[in-house]
Amino acid sequence: MHFETKVLHAGIEPDPSTGAIMTPIFQTSTYVQASPGDHKGYEYARTQNPTRDVLQKNLAALEQCNHALCFSTGMGAIDAVVKLLKPGDEVVSTNDLYGGTYRIFTKIFEPLGIRFHFVDMTDLKQIEAAITPSTKMIWIETPTNPMLNIIDIEKAAAIGKKAGAMVVVDNTFSSPYLQNPILLGADIIMHSVTKYINGHSDVVMGALCMNSLELRERLAFIQNSCGATPGPQDCFLVLRGIKTLHLRMQRHCENGKIIAHYLKNHPKVGKVYWPGFEEHTGHEIAKKQMKDFGGMISFTLKNDTLESAFTFLRNTHLFSLAESLGGVESLVGHPASMTHASIPKEQREKSGLVDSLIRLSVGIENIEDLKNDLEKALQMV
Repeated sequence: MHFETKVLHAGIEPDPSTGAIMTPIFQTSTYVQASPGDHKGYEYARTQNPTRDVLQKNLAALEQCNHALCFSTGMGAIDAVVKLLKPGDEVVSTNDLYGGTYRIFTKIFEPLGIRFHFVDMTDLKQIEAAITPSTKMIWIETPTNPMLNIIDIEKAAAIGKKAGAMVVVDNTFSSPYLQNPILLGADIIMHSVTKYINGHSDVVMGALCMNSLELRERLAFIQNSCGATPGPQDCFLVLRGIKTLHLRMQRHCENGKIIAHYLKNHPKVGKVYWPGFEEHTGHEIAKKQMKDFGGMISFTLKNDTLESAFTFLRNTHLFSLAESLGGVESLVGHPASMTHASIPKEQREKSGLVDSLIRLSVGIENIEDLKNDLEKALQMV
């Protein structure tokens, strides 16, 4: 079954009681049992919910793996993965990653005895050098947030497997439409479903996808025990959003390409970070492991100051100044003060995340309107 068909049909059947083509919202907290332990597969809504089950089957099919679990937020999904570890274990991660991931690693789990090493994962030798006998997990994010670096999943996963470490890939920037890390050797895929998968800026959710039944059971135990589960209304909204994932991603990529080249050729723009450029250091890897280059772009201005960046940010209109990404509407953000503020300045700048960096999530609006909006803001700088 092709991707465009899977988003509409994989794991989804008409409701057997009514024939409803849309999965119903099972808005219930508990389920009646005929006698103790004699039930229809559902006991309590934190543990299972039929609407959530359909969404999980659909996500697993899109990521071409066996299992998926949905969480109330992306951070809830990350939290569950790290809870697979124990004090003394070590994690090797990229030095350019989402600020919330860095925060939960360093502020929540490091004090509990788990050690994190942040390295430039575009250099495979740095991954190998960071591995010790205590390394139990390799955490990959590609394309990275916000510098749009590309990490070779297949080769990094091979290094992890050789070390006996679990390999996790944050696939949020790509979505399953552009990239399937399980096919490249990952053990677990993490998604902030909030972003491209849902795509309509009206749901907060996370997901984990995996092949291993043993991993699925361990993570489901954590999910049920700790309670970071999404409600059925949110699951319904994501199932609705997923139906246009392929159409939205095609438009995000088309618009992203035009905006990236527009910025690159603009006299007031400095550096533009987008993996679709042939001179991008990860371009060939991106071509190998991604279907297209996505709609995320970061850039600096020629007048590379914080004041100029803020002037630009105050003067866009269609590009709304807001956190998050991946919705149908275009967003602009300032990573240093918004999504990545929890990362110390010195650490941010080591990966190239300077205070003047601007990040765009290019939406699906008319491309001329988007260019005009950026042009007006750039003229104010």
